[in-house]
Amino acid sequence: MKIAQKTIKFFISIAIALFTLVNFAAVSEKNHDDQNDGGRVNSKEEVEAYILHHIKDSHDFSLFSYTNDAGERKHIGFPLPIILWTSEGLITFMSSEFHHNDDGHVIVEKNGLKFVKIHSKIYELDKAVSEVTFNETHHATNAHKVLDFSITKSVVGVLLIGFLLLFWFSRLARQYKTQKIPTGFARVLEPLVIYVRDEIARPNIGEKHYRRFTGYLLTVFFFIWVLNLSGLTPLGFNVTGQLAVTACLAIFTLIIYSVSGTKSYWMHMIWMPGVPKLIRPVLAIIELAGALLIKPFSLLVRLFANISAGHIVVMSLIAIMFTLKQSLGVVGATGLSLVLSFFITLIEVLVAFLQAYIFTMLSALFIGMAVEDHAEHH
Repeated sequence: MKIAQKTIKFFISIAIALFTLVNFAAVSEKNHDDQNDGGRVNSKEEVEAYILHHIKDSHDFSLFSYTNDAGERKHIGFPLPIILWTSEGLITFMSSEFHHNDDGHVIVEKNGLKFVKIHSKIYELDKAVSEVTFNETHHATNAHKVLDFSITKSVVGVLLIGFLLLFWFSRLARQYKTQKIPTGFARVLEPLVIYVRDEIARPNIGEKHYRRFTGYLLTVFFFIWVLNLSGLTPLGFNVTGQLAVTACLAIFTLIIYSVSGTKSYWMHMIWMPGVPKLIRPVLAIIELAGALLIKPFSLLVRLFANISAGHIVVMSLIAIMFTLKQSLGVVGATGLSLVLSFFITLIEVLVAFLQAYIFTMLSALFIGMAVEDHAEHH
């Protein structure tokens, strides 16, 4: 019975992946055949722009688009709250007022102020103007930046996965209090928790200190892993493909190993023993740059680049149907792109776990280097 349930779940996962790919391909192919305008992707340049737009954060959820019998372009999704701090104070409204159009420059008026969305960013217009004007570099000349505290798609993803992890591990903790062996989904979490503790935290931080940091490492591992997996669903989350998110995670690791660093760790870095005194200041600059800049930079760029590249590769393979349509026909091009995209999506499932593991492993390694007793070791 358990094997049958696992088989069913496996086929359901494959069906979801195929649904996502077929849905995107069908919409894209329909767009390619339709000669009317209205937000359709018809050329290589438009495909590239669409892919880059897809991996960015947005103020609404756009699940898919289609053209009705009247030739009108319809977008299926739902809006999110817009929260702005402007020259007149706090302004709120729903993103649907921009009519799901980033390039049409729809002007929204609220409390006597005018707002426009340009390239997914919201600006405040001058009160006396009725349209956006641009200079030769396509920058708005009569629009000003505002503080944007909106609930974007990435914010929804972070909150959703955060509450989900809190629910899962709260249940796991309650089961440990009442019984020795967890049941249900907690049995899936338990071996992963033990793996992070025994294979990542303990070897890299050491027996003396690993318990202090296991909670953080578990949080980082599951947070990144589940967010990576959610990016492969039809909802289209790309939270770990946002530079701000990966930078924030890297800064957390930086703060932890900087604050937890022992005196001998900082002394070995600032005034390294065993080398000529004239060279010590140069080495101190290099070591400080490595600890405060290079290490967190490597963490944030590795996660951001790999996740973003995975989404770009999958969508680019789906877009092969445009370039191969002339030589293979619609059916052949579509079938080839779907097969390639499906196998890359399966690889992305592995990459989702691998990137969470690498980030957690490097974080544990940096923390272990900071809390190690360098004087005793020396």
